[in-house]
Amino acid sequence: MAAIPTATQSEQTIPRLADLEPMQTGAQGLFESPVAQAEPGTQKPPTSPEDLDEVTVTGTRSYRRSRSSTATKTDTAILDVPQSIQVIPRQVLEDQRIVRAGDALQNVSGIVNLGSYSGYSDSLLIRGFEAAGFDGSFFRDGVPYFQFDYVETADLERIEVLKGPASVLFGQGQPGGIVNLVSKQPQAKPYYSAALTAGSYSDYRGQLDLSGPLNAGGTLQYRLNAFYQNARSFRDFVRNDRSVLTPALTWQISPQTALRFDSYFINEARTMDDGIPVIGRSVANVPIGRFLHEPFSNYRKDEYGLGYSLDHRFSENWSLRHTARYQNVSPERYYPFSLELNEQTGELSRLAYWAAGNYNRIFANADVVGRFNTGSIAHRLLFGVEYRRGRESPIFKTSELYPSINIFNPVYIDQAYAKTPDFFRDDDATTLAAYIQDQIDLLPNLKLLAGVRFDTYRQSRSENDLNQPRSVFVQTDGAWSPRVGLVWQPAPEVSLYGSYTRSFVPQFGTFRNFNGAAFRPETGTQWEVGVKTELFDKKLSLTLAAYDLRKQNVVTADPTNPLVSIQTGEQTSRGIEFDASGEILPGWNVIASYSLIDAVVSADNSLPVGNTLANVPANTASFWSRYNLQGGDLKGLGFGLGLFYVDSRPGDLLGSFTLDSYVRTDAALYYRPGNWQAALNFRNLFDVRYYTGGFRTGVQPGAPFTVLGTLSMEL
Repeated sequence: MAAIPTATQSEQTIPRLADLEPMQTGAQGLFESPVAQAEPGTQKPPTSPEDLDEVTVTGTRSYRRSRSSTATKTDTAILDVPQSIQVIPRQVLEDQRIVRAGDALQNVSGIVNLGSYSGYSDSLLIRGFEAAGFDGSFFRDGVPYFQFDYVETADLERIEVLKGPASVLFGQGQPGGIVNLVSKQPQAKPYYSAALTAGSYSDYRGQLDLSGPLNAGGTLQYRLNAFYQNARSFRDFVRNDRSVLTPALTWQISPQTALRFDSYFINEARTMDDGIPVIGRSVANVPIGRFLHEPFSNYRKDEYGLGYSLDHRFSENWSLRHTARYQNVSPERYYPFSLELNEQTGELSRLAYWAAGNYNRIFANADVVGRFNTGSIAHRLLFGVEYRRGRESPIFKTSELYPSINIFNPVYIDQAYAKTPDFFRDDDATTLAAYIQDQIDLLPNLKLLAGVRFDTYRQSRSENDLNQPRSVFVQTDGAWSPRVGLVWQPAPEVSLYGSYTRSFVPQFGTFRNFNGAAFRPETGTQWEVGVKTELFDKKLSLTLAAYDLRKQNVVTADPTNPLVSIQTGEQTSRGIEFDASGEILPGWNVIASYSLIDAVVSADNSLPVGNTLANVPANTASFWSRYNLQGGDLKGLGFGLGLFYVDSRPGDLLGSFTLDSYVRTDAALYYRPGNWQAALNFRNLFDVRYYTGGFRTGVQPGAPFTVLGTLSMEL
């Protein structure tokens, strides 16, 4: 029987990045300050093409990015980071015509895109462990990003992925890694772009991106992104209607001080969809378009976020960034939830499920960054404090059965039921944290990164069934999260590194031991070694990493009393990853990855030790390439080709069913005469039948052959 979703409180950790990246190329990123043109302590900003990332207001034409702020909260060369960090630039999103972050992340090693959770939310694994917008794995410009549904990419400059535990800067979170969404920033020069897309299954999209100065002096700059999608699906009755608006404003108060306001507004209506259930050891042999809920099944959401960032430079070597953001999400889920399948008759029992409520997040922090020397040793010191609070008041209907449906011969009743709640929950979770980090140049080619963070986390939760007394739970947790890493560069374009990192996740407050005591937080511990290099005059970046990652304090059944639980479980993920991105020849860009992973239950009282973690394939690989003709009468013509491989994998921890391996082939054609571009994107070119992931009562099928046509313009 499937678990009934009750939207657990997910006040995971969320920090904020602060330091500066040279702004000469015009595309300001998440952690890049508009205050100054050079990093603290540098004599002057870099000016040669080799020193600058190839970033423009229209998005980098290259697939390579040489610097990142996600790993350290300071603008740092990726070669200097002793952890695997991968970047998906804007150009990849545009070339692949991607609107969901989950689809974009299939370009990164160690990440498995499980498709959607009940048809409305990205569901991912990073290095074998869960990662979603509601569990603290997603950040937006370094601020925790609580998401109930798909993560939109229309207003993103790039997506950065930091592999492994990240609690030293980002607080409590899953050990596999974090995803940082880097927003498009206001620009000093006028910029205008628009795109229209039409595709299979009545998929229609429109996108607008405007930016430029608002006054003669250019001290006020704006950015406005708007996106709308109306689409049906290869799945019967499934539809999607989504609109996004993201205005932003930057005020350059003085050469030393800048203030940026950002906001976003999202309205969405889509169909809830659990997918296709399993019979025996494989997905039921029914058409992949078969829908097993009711035509009225829906998910609706209104969401908005408001925030600001203040950057101030005290001197050449010392700077401050203060950030605050408020987020409000009001979702509603209404559909007959799949419960259990009679595998002999094909009858699927269902629950009359409804959930609604309001979810609020408040985040504020301050980071001070400074450079100084102790003798011949150079330091870049970061000190930060952070406050966050999450409040939730969801209500649920979970006690009424809905008539069953036969998966082989479905008859839809299409009879709505009353939205009468029978379960109530109120949650309030507060985090206070302080952290310090030092990036130390021991020698010109030997760099040490060390940091530590302390979080104190208090959760107050209450819940009750209809007409029953309310239960109240209060729990306080605290944790130290260290990180240490070393980078040795035997040549300027080669880095050998090793690191140790930890993470923690507090247990849900109402989840208690048999004696009423609170469970300790889950912890993650990782050792990682690797090599990074840049080839072809620094145009192609390569990363090879090996890691041992362990998740501890996993709750498991008590062997002396199966009705209660104890904290003795452990899950282990070991693997090797390879990533490549950049330009091989003029006009020929690639982004590719390979992952070999062994993710297993390493200690448990009820699950067999050695069982592979659910939905984790041993091998995954991706390859995407675009080539543009560089001259002649056909200059402006481009071609894209993509291959995405996922190995077979168990669908649950018991290994009761298996999802088959698959190779999906994508392709694209482009033609760019001047400021215009026409594109045709073909997905699943050979119409392969495949499944991305899910549960025994519902596995998500991949889309069949699909075509998208886009006409875009930028000025």
